[in-house]
Amino acid sequence: MPIYEYRCAECGHEMEKLQKISDAPLTDCPACGKPGLQKLVSAAGFRLKGGGWYETDFKSGKKKNIAKSDSKKAGSSSKDGKSSTADGK
Repeated sequence: MPIYEYRCAECGHEMEKLQKISDAPLTDCPACGKPGLQKLVSAAGFRLKGGGWYETDFKSGKKKNIAKSDSKKAGSSSKDGKSSTADGK
């Protein structure tokens, strides 16, 4: 379940709430009791980047570098950034 951030437009109180995606947004502020809560847009607490956990985790032996071996089969790059393939295109 995602964590949503809220700020009250009336008193400025900020809070986080763990809710289902299907749950209705909160409206009543727990600090002042007024219906001024607004859902905030925020960045995720983590970022997925790089080759990915699936390339290196849970593999053994020669299977560890699958992405590197697949890219060599597809074609190699030259200094000018163009890739060469078997048919010369």
